Amino acid sequence: MTILIVATGNPGKLKEMQEYLEETNWDLQLKPQELDIEETGTTFAENARLKAVTVAKATGQWAIADDSGLAVDALDGRPGIYSARYGANDGDRIQRLLRELAETRDRRAQFICAIALANPQGAIALEVQGCCPGTILEAPRGQGGFGYDPIFWVEQQQQTFAEMAPETKKACSHRGLAFKQLLPKLAQL
Repeated sequence: MTILIVATGNPGKLKEMQEYLEETNWDLQLKPQELDIEETGTTFAENARLKAVTVAKATGQWAIADDSGLAVDALDGRPGIYSARYGANDGDRIQRLLRELAETRDRRAQFICAIALANPQGAIALEVQGCCPGTILEAPRGQGGFGYDPIFWVEQQQQTFAEMAPETKKACSHRGLAFKQLLPKLAQL
């Protein structure tokens, strides 16, 4: 098995990536705790690249990183790369977004996930991006998920991410769609 460093200190993210990559020959490990990466990119793809390259160069191992968030059409793509920092917690972020959309009829949005894989020398070997279109509801629905999941309605499923079974969300989410593109390419490396 080849070691693949996940450019995160979050064990939950490591577990999630392991689920997507369980059928591969990659041994996933967390990045070194002391390695702090400032996300200075202006797009999800730039931040994913930055994290993957930094971790690969620091460890001399293959590295994978993702960056994702919610982009709302009527807000010119906000919260975008600042999705996780749009409030102090999930409830604050949801309430801020709902306030900003209070007078808006156009509630189209998309969750976006960019994934980058860097080789041990720090060169980008693969990049993919998944996008799940949806609509922002006027009030939260569902108990599952996290973040903006209770207000993100997926027309194709007739549910919010928070109402979906984990397997359904995994198949249709931005992250699931990105990994679906990544897996065949990863197998060729």
